[in-house]
Amino acid sequence: MPTVSTIYEIPLMLEEYGVGQLIMDKLCMNAKPADLTQWAKMVERMKTPHEPVRIALVGKYVELNDAYYSVREALYHAALYNDRALDLFWVHSEELDKSEADALLRTAQGIIVPGGFGIRGIEGMVKAAKYARENKIPYFGLCLGLQVMVIELARHVFKTDEPNSTEFHPDTKYPVIDYLLEQKKLVTKGGNMRLGNYPCKLVKGTLAYKAYGQEEVLERHRHRLEFNNEYREPLQKAGMQFSGLSPDGSLVEICELKDHPWMVGVQFHPEFLSRPNRPQPLFREFVGVAKDVLREGAQPPLPLAAK
Repeated sequence: MPTVSTIYEIPLMLEEYGVGQLIMDKLCMNAKPADLTQWAKMVERMKTPHEPVRIALVGKYVELNDAYYSVREALYHAALYNDRALDLFWVHSEELDKSEADALLRTAQGIIVPGGFGIRGIEGMVKAAKYARENKIPYFGLCLGLQVMVIELARHVFKTDEPNSTEFHPDTKYPVIDYLLEQKKLVTKGGNMRLGNYPCKLVKGTLAYKAYGQEEVLERHRHRLEFNNEYREPLQKAGMQFSGLSPDGSLVEICELKDHPWMVGVQFHPEFLSRPNRPQPLFREFVGVAKDVLREGAQPPLPLAAK
């Protein structure tokens, strides 16, 4: 294959070379001719220059960008839908822990905190969530990103740095993220991980419901710890809305903040269901709000006046 400007052009080239028909012939199968008209239009849009939307990805594995490949592509799909070019910049959460948040996040129109395990870099992620909350910057937390969002708000509510996840601080006085009671009895790590598709019921009138436009969705999970239901009431009073729950209401799947343009955390991994011609709804809405945020240095320079 020749080098192309976007990987999404490859299916068009393979079709032009007759690879699809070759495969069908080899398998002795009949099929209608492929209609890639819409795909071709999408690729043309990808090649068209767009005004950028500047998103900060705050993670602990940013030395290897491919660790967040699905997240990056989901953001790209959402940017395309919103007629924007994705201007993604990487912020190492450990570096953020040592620096002033404004120094690293000043130009971000949106902040996304993806998944991960372990204590390294967590305080930097918490700092990113605080910066987004206080400065009204659109924030999207995926799995661990939801957990640090909860930890940050709890610290604000209880006016102490004690609130934490028992993954990072087993003896914390405020275990806002914890194992479920039945999980604590399990010894092997694989036995206490929630894996695969789980249903999520959405609350009408919330940002999550507006994004999906339906009452129940299926999303993919890969995590061990959950929101501690003992803290639902105090955090709800502080403006946190539990907009997505398990069908029986026992597990918090989506959190969002009232009085904020768009601050949403999900306990699942929505990036896995995004497609270039069908962006995942939460990514689509996150970028849609972020693109209208004005930040110093985030917008393209004005064209030079004609001489």
